[in-house]
Amino acid sequence: MARLKTGLWLFSALLVARLFSSAAFAEDLSLARFPQSDWATATPEDEGMDSAALAKLVASGKAMRFDSLLITRHGRIVLDASYAPYKADEPHIINSATKAVVSTLIAMLLKDGVLDSLDHPVLDFFKDRKIDNVDARKQALTVQHLLNMTSGFDWDEGYSGGAETSLYEMGRSPDWVQYILDRPMAQAPGEMFYYNSGNSHLLSAIVTKLTGKSAEDFAKERLFGPLEITEHAWFKDAQGISAGGFGLALKPRDMAKIGYLYLRRGRWGEQQLLPPDWIEAVNHATVSMNAKFDPGLSYADQFWALPDKHVFMAVGYHCQVIMVLPDRDIVAVMTAREFCPFRKLANTISATVTSDSALPAAPEAAAALAADVREVATETRGPVGAVPEMAASISGKTYSFPPGPLGINTIKLDLTGPEPQVTWDIPSRDRAGGTVHLQSPIGLDGLYRKTAPPHPWQPFTYRAMKGSWIDATTFVIDAQFVGQGEERNWRLSFDGDKVTFRTKGRYGKDVVVEGHAAP
Repeated sequence: MARLKTGLWLFSALLVARLFSSAAFAEDLSLARFPQSDWATATPEDEGMDSAALAKLVASGKAMRFDSLLITRHGRIVLDASYAPYKADEPHIINSATKAVVSTLIAMLLKDGVLDSLDHPVLDFFKDRKIDNVDARKQALTVQHLLNMTSGFDWDEGYSGGAETSLYEMGRSPDWVQYILDRPMAQAPGEMFYYNSGNSHLLSAIVTKLTGKSAEDFAKERLFGPLEITEHAWFKDAQGISAGGFGLALKPRDMAKIGYLYLRRGRWGEQQLLPPDWIEAVNHATVSMNAKFDPGLSYADQFWALPDKHVFMAVGYHCQVIMVLPDRDIVAVMTAREFCPFRKLANTISATVTSDSALPAAPEAAAALAADVREVATETRGPVGAVPEMAASISGKTYSFPPGPLGINTIKLDLTGPEPQVTWDIPSRDRAGGTVHLQSPIGLDGLYRKTAPPHPWQPFTYRAMKGSWIDATTFVIDAQFVGQGEERNWRLSFDGDKVTFRTKGRYGKDVVVEGHAAP
């Protein structure tokens, strides 16, 4: 694990010791500001931060395709920005940041003594199942190995550039837990980090084994209840087990509450919800993630960490992030439609702090920051191109595409009627196969048109679309999957009965597919 400079490390060690003495702990509780029904707010200068620097961060968030950006310091919200068409009072799918919530439930069971040890063998929880490929390595698998992503399962989730085969196979299997348990072992547990959402789903299943409740129901009682998290959605597998690796939707302010619980060393008001040893492990992550994009990343208990910065994070695909900066007493939350640079963000957020106490008021800078927050929250009208003759000839036609990376079977544009819309079919990921039929209104006046929520477990998400002709043969669609951390830019170039569809794939790769109009 990367080390802090010697002087800073020594100071941190002494500080930790002091904080856990009884007198200092009582003092810390008197200073802590725990949100009740809502968060207290403050100007950045009230909490020793620079409004002008935060304004630059808000602007960069637009370039990084943020849906939201929220920062708290000393227990008060100093910045709460949402980026149109997303609105901050809507829950947002947090993708793999769900993992940190599930691990938090494991920590609660450990504190309660319901889970006797993190070294408890995993197979012991599933004695009622017949499991394939059992060997000495699988028998040695423990809860701690699942938490640290060192289980040793033979698994492909694209972490090293693969095709996410295991994740897709799990999604199509009738029993996710059985699929994971049956996987052969590639290494002995503890030998190597490999990012594996199956580990996290087994943790959720263990919560259910120990409590008789889904992770969602247990969280409502023991975590969401005390933190007053009242609105959420959580996907379940066919057996009713809450998805452990993804699938939870929370509001940004509620995401920040999870971070604040960790910032305050597992305490919420008068309740010690998490064991102090657990917080220390997350604070000092030691498992190298072997990440090519940042070799300094470490991992512990389903949290990512930058040990040299003393920063740890719950991280989900496309920058759904709960970032905790203990040395700055900051929790930052980002939701987004694109990947983001964690280290750069941590440095930028840390640099907005210029004092540990209040700064002189800066009304002009604070007003400018507020104006910037209003600006990014307001939908701006996009370009509206001239409508070519082509629009009438392609409108209402169904274009078909071959199977492949596009992931769209057919598309139809209805652009000439009073209510323009786009209709498309995608392959179903269910075991039964087939297709999923989707339909959305589309704005042709430079503004988005929105759908109703598409899924029962995603009641707060919707699609927003607008489109424009950029030349005589090319129509561009801006598709926002609001609250899901996804967006697409679809460029369709028409030539008689042929259409060329250009877009970006899951990891930003160019996808170009040719389709034809149905006869």
